[in-house]
Amino acid sequence: MVLGFAFVLGVSDAPNASAMLISSRAASYRRAMTFSFVAHVAGGLLAGQAVALTMANLVHVPPAQLPGTYLAGGIACLLFTLLLTRRGIPVSASIALVGGLVGAAAVEAGRGAVNWGGLHGLRPYGVLGTLLAIVLSPVLGGLAAAGLRRLLGRMLHRAARETVRWVRGAIWLTAGLVGVADGSNDGQKAMGLATALLVAAGTIHSFAVPFWVAALVAFVLATGTAAGGRRVVRTVSSRLYRGGPLDGLAAQGASAAAILGAASLGAPVSSSTVVASGMIGVGAVRRRRHVHWPTVRTVVSAWIFTVPACALLGACLAELGRVSGALR
Repeated sequence: MVLGFAFVLGVSDAPNASAMLISSRAASYRRAMTFSFVAHVAGGLLAGQAVALTMANLVHVPPAQLPGTYLAGGIACLLFTLLLTRRGIPVSASIALVGGLVGAAAVEAGRGAVNWGGLHGLRPYGVLGTLLAIVLSPVLGGLAAAGLRRLLGRMLHRAARETVRWVRGAIWLTAGLVGVADGSNDGQKAMGLATALLVAAGTIHSFAVPFWVAALVAFVLATGTAAGGRRVVRTVSSRLYRGGPLDGLAAQGASAAAILGAASLGAPVSSSTVVASGMIGVGAVRRRRHVHWPTVRTVVSAWIFTVPACALLGACLAELGRVSGALR
């Protein structure tokens, strides 16, 4: 289930390090996806443990019930994410997993098993802190992208055409940063679940992500970005807003900063929503009429609907497991 979650994270993350390269015409689809694969592997291997620890503490259930809780919550996340991704809707697998785990833990061990949490200063913890980080990060990313696009426009509006090459080179750099940040943040989510299961089973005695877990998750996550998500890539790269090189640079730079900043606080964020909001923010500043607002409303509606839908699905699967004994 954990590896399946990592793969689905990769599918939903397919546009993150490639959509701007494609929309700004800096790379073809195949080159962009190959570059994204390499960047995500690097991010997974360089990942720390702050986000993994936050994910492992979302629910507090007895060790014997942890596999059933993770299995029911994870399957709910996988089903929901794959369903929307096949329709070309960028969905947050991170939000889906939080919802699935909440529903499954409440059935397995009662509502008290859910670590609702909040904030320790700027550091989020528990379900509410994680959801707050997931909600705020795309807002901040979109605003930062809009501001950066205005700044770049003022700085380079009289620049010679030769600067287009420099801008496209910078897009490659920021795309790499997004891929590394994405691989680290999203990779840690699956690593946190795997490590918590190893601790519960007594295989390891303290919470420390083994290197083999990090390497396996990084590869599976990166494979997901390359194997699936063509429709999602098309949605983010052209159906939300199709911009030029400066638009791609602003959106990528702001997205990378938002994801890396969240990772430093141990905040699991939805990098797919951050990247999509960055493109929307740039489009709203540049050519508001050219932003495809019906698509934007569809994507936002899917994000809002994710938590309750996955919580209900996770609860149903956990109850089914309790009745049938199939999850034990």
